Amino acid sequence: MIKRINTFFEDKWKGILFTAIIGVTSIVLEPFMPSWLNSILLALLIGIAVGNWTKVPASFSAGVEYTSAKMLEYSLLFLAVGINYAEIGELGTTAFLGIVFVVFLVLSLTVFLSRRMNCPGNTGILVGFGTAICGSSAIAALASSTKNNEKEDVAIAMAVVNLLGTVGMLFFPMILSRMDVPTSTIGFLVGGSLHSVGNVAGAGFSIGETAGDAAITVKLARVALLTPGLIYMTYLTRQQQAKGWKSYLKLPWYLVAFIAISLLVSFVDIPEPLTKDLERIGKITLTIAMAGIGLRVSFKKLLMAGSKGLTFGVLIFGLQLLLLFAVVALMNS
Repeated sequence: MIKRINTFFEDKWKGILFTAIIGVTSIVLEPFMPSWLNSILLALLIGIAVGNWTKVPASFSAGVEYTSAKMLEYSLLFLAVGINYAEIGELGTTAFLGIVFVVFLVLSLTVFLSRRMNCPGNTGILVGFGTAICGSSAIAALASSTKNNEKEDVAIAMAVVNLLGTVGMLFFPMILSRMDVPTSTIGFLVGGSLHSVGNVAGAGFSIGETAGDAAITVKLARVALLTPGLIYMTYLTRQQQAKGWKSYLKLPWYLVAFIAISLLVSFVDIPEPLTKDLERIGKITLTIAMAGIGLRVSFKKLLMAGSKGLTFGVLIFGLQLLLLFAVVALMNS
């Protein structure tokens, strides 16, 4: 046992320390960055820059690979603490069913269209999942379970959803505030479409407190759909590989743990300071994992595949908006 631990640290400690330095640096710099550039995306970008413009020592490889894969899995266990199904009750049955309809239809369209458009690797799948659920965290959750996943796929998906989420955060308030619709409806559209909680809060509260509160409630309901969304997406992407119905239910251990933890915190009263601390640990772990992913990304491959990823992101985001407007029309009819 001791020999195994010694071998682990002997092979990996340099790479783990290197990615941790990039991750911690990103967290320290986050307050000085624009609102759209969070520590997770910053660590990814720094990792890409360092990995492509300098020669990372070969002795770092094992540790970098460990952080880009295993630490990504571990981060999910902490991030699961932020999933609370009690948020669904605050939304109301009609609005919640509308959000469920939009989310799962977007996920279905994601798989269908990504194949039709020949999106490279899993880029389309990850972009669509991040668009439908909650941006970067959703991408990280799905990336660990996708087959033949390339680090470039994750990098492109992260970049696309953060870009589109930021554009939406800037322009939605100007567009939606000029529409002749109730403020609560504006909140529903903002919370049902924008990618991250930060995007939703920024756009919603810039319109008004009522719109902001409604938008956050809708967004948290989408976040609560992360667990069933993961199961559904795993089912859709494994249909061609699966040999029997039981194989659809075979989830990696960390997704099973993710589901168990999210159910636990939804029905057991856990002190808020503890949940905040665990979520903070999850964000730090995810940031370090993103640094490791960035270090393994080929800038050349990123540029080659990026245009298709952005095109797909714009398409799926547009379809999501159309579906939300259709749901609003039905709710108000």
